[in-house]
Amino acid sequence: MDKGEYTPGRDTGGKKIIAELRGVSKRFGAVLAADDLNLAIAEGEFLSFLGPSGCGKTTALRMLAGFEAPTEGEVLIDGEVVNTLDAHLRPVNMVFQQYALFPHLTVAQNIGYGLKQRRPRLPKTEIAEKVANALELVQLQGFEDRRIWEMSGGQQQRVALARAVVNEPKLLLLDEPLAALDRKLRKEMQIELQNIQRRLGITFILVTHDQEEALSMSDRVCIMRAGKIEQIGSPQDLYDRPRNRYVAGFVGSTNFFDGKVAGVSAQVATVTLSNGQDVTGEAVHDVRPGQDVTVSVRPEQIRLSATAGEDSLQVTVLNRIFLGEHTEYLVRHDSLGEFLVLAPRIAELNEGPFNTGDVLRAFWDPGAALVLENT
Repeated sequence: MDKGEYTPGRDTGGKKIIAELRGVSKRFGAVLAADDLNLAIAEGEFLSFLGPSGCGKTTALRMLAGFEAPTEGEVLIDGEVVNTLDAHLRPVNMVFQQYALFPHLTVAQNIGYGLKQRRPRLPKTEIAEKVANALELVQLQGFEDRRIWEMSGGQQQRVALARAVVNEPKLLLLDEPLAALDRKLRKEMQIELQNIQRRLGITFILVTHDQEEALSMSDRVCIMRAGKIEQIGSPQDLYDRPRNRYVAGFVGSTNFFDGKVAGVSAQVATVTLSNGQDVTGEAVHDVRPGQDVTVSVRPEQIRLSATAGEDSLQVTVLNRIFLGEHTEYLVRHDSLGEFLVLAPRIAELNEGPFNTGDVLRAFWDPGAALVLENT
């Protein structure tokens, strides 16, 4: 998005805007960590910043938190510009990857620490009530007097979350909060975070490099690259209609085939692949004949058969992994190289399962392919 194109609320579906980045850039010396970020965040939504290390997602979060000031542009929370407002004065709390809990305090003392710092002081009875409610929210009743070092990693994560929400912030910022947990516990905490967010109605903003985490938890996902926002949308929109090769490859698994546009008709492009074969697909953006493009086909949309016609691709099975409801096949085409096929178990009742070394035909429905920009 170029400067000057920003329209407040355009991404929020008409919902109240609780936070905004307007033309925000951040430099660290010669490094441009955030480049003209424009984003409106709706009240009560779960938004994730997703991208590889160094893409600018944590910098964006820290500018919302008040730990960094933008070099250019404005950061707004609840309609007010907060560029110069100290972090502790913002209606924002943050959950860190390492939790940052006080080991010498009990669970209840950790959760109530921020409440005790408020001015004017809150009555002790009110603090105790808020701490008890936060403990109930994260299902840690009875753990009030435990020391942090007596808690498991998952329990410590719950304490950190309770400490963040007990102050009733307008924004809860989560910086890779589940990265230190094992896979099973991480999945459980993903569900727990969603449930807590829905019960509280607080806007959650998550930073993660884990695409599964972002897609499973978020109302919207903001894909970032090199300090810029590449695309914003619901998980389904990003999966079904990525704007370019980068987004398609970052959101879920997909297969890429390089080719050149042979013709276009009503947003349907015919692409000649490197092996000379023509395929059709939906052109996500305007493309022109002769343009180099990428054809993206998701593994679950490709089918394998021993009897398909000549318009399909002849492939050899290199590997097979049984995944319960699906079987993942790695296949190779002599000219197009290797790609993945995810076959549902029900499909293999008719034909399959196939074995390593089998020579088959791979094909997909015309509407399954997307024609994308190479960027």
